[in-house]
Amino acid sequence: MWFKNLQLYRLGQPFDLTPEAFEERLRADEFKGCNSMDMLTYGWTAPLGRHGQQLIHAANGYIMICARKEEKIIPSGVVKQLLDDKVASIEVAEARELYRREKMRMKEEIIVDLLPRALSRITNQFAYIDVRNKLLIVDSASPAKAEALISQLRNTLGRFPATPVKTKQSLSARMTRWLNGESLPRDYALGGDCELKHPDPEGGVISCKHQDLEAGEVRNHIKNGKFAVKLALQWNERLAFVLHEDMSIKRLRFEDIIKEAESEAEADDAVSRFDLDFSLMALELAEFLPKLLDALGGEDLPEDAPAKPLAAAVADQPADSEPLAAEAVPA
Repeated sequence: MWFKNLQLYRLGQPFDLTPEAFEERLRADEFKGCNSMDMLTYGWTAPLGRHGQQLIHAANGYIMICARKEEKIIPSGVVKQLLDDKVASIEVAEARELYRREKMRMKEEIIVDLLPRALSRITNQFAYIDVRNKLLIVDSASPAKAEALISQLRNTLGRFPATPVKTKQSLSARMTRWLNGESLPRDYALGGDCELKHPDPEGGVISCKHQDLEAGEVRNHIKNGKFAVKLALQWNERLAFVLHEDMSIKRLRFEDIIKEAESEAEADDAVSRFDLDFSLMALELAEFLPKLLDALGGEDLPEDAPAKPLAAAVADQPADSEPLAAEAVPA
């Protein structure tokens, strides 16, 4: 279980639910597949898949969870063609032009008719909570998908204050200075990819792949006013990744030195292998992420908001009650 993309969220308060209590709350929103008339369902499933039953996987202060989404696939082109045919037939039969409201109603009827026969697409979204460091780490290239998982956590727990991790200084400015010759922090090195963008929409975008980023041509683009919005970096010969200006980390790769430790460890079955990989990954990221934030000028931490401990708030909420409103943490 090696994450390939990271969306980072800072928890607004300590996560003090016990694994048993967390499991119980997730069980109330366990994933159930779409029935014939559902367009979409979303819920929690076992991180171990067919190899496990528990909805959490806890190890050394890290708690892995997995959200599963099933959505029906109804191609818009099919709906449009059926609607056009039906509208044309009625307009000829009744010798009149249909109103927009009538067409919208007919479109909804077509979708309802197609739902029982539609194919489904099922996707899993993995994340884990670093209890000690008050972080939620989501394996997603899309902030929107990560936010969907957090929204589901808020629905399940009643409250889950979390905000995207931000830095005190502009990431784009920091990455641009590195490309323009400023020394990188210790243990960091440039990779071979970057993307430069001009603040003027007409100024163009330059994407460099497998290039020497210290070359003069890259710096010429910076002199002409472009800023870095993506930059490939390496850390300590252990991790390689692409840092984005919104603090997303993509194309994360764990280098051979970590994979060698994985291969040398004994894991006789799928459960043991999952537990080993998860532990290695979580420990590596727990060391890497604070150092990355330091290299980027420090994290812009939200102010601590007084709030009832999460475990107490969950305990006060009956299992069959309406979810509490999601609480936002000030940026």
